[in-house]
Amino acid sequence: MSASEAARNFSAVLDATEKGETIVVTRSGRRVALIAPAPRANGAALSDVMERWRGHPALDDAFAAQVGAARSAVSAELDTDPWRD
Repeated sequence: MSASEAARNFSAVLDATEKGETIVVTRSGRRVALIAPAPRANGAALSDVMERWRGHPALDDAFAAQVGAARSAVSAELDTDPWRD
């Protein structure tokens, strides 16, 4: 897709990327950009990692406190797009 087409149809470009499509943007026939789906933030995945590390020896007490604070701050409810209605 040319840069001009992408600019004129930006909403459609975003719709396509939201559905998983990657758009190649060209200028004067040269590839200049890729518009691809953004990776989803995943609080649940982070929570899973923290759970897998539960019980492993901590490097020190300060590190253990930081991991505990991070673990308590993780929530799947926070894994939302604030711009989406």
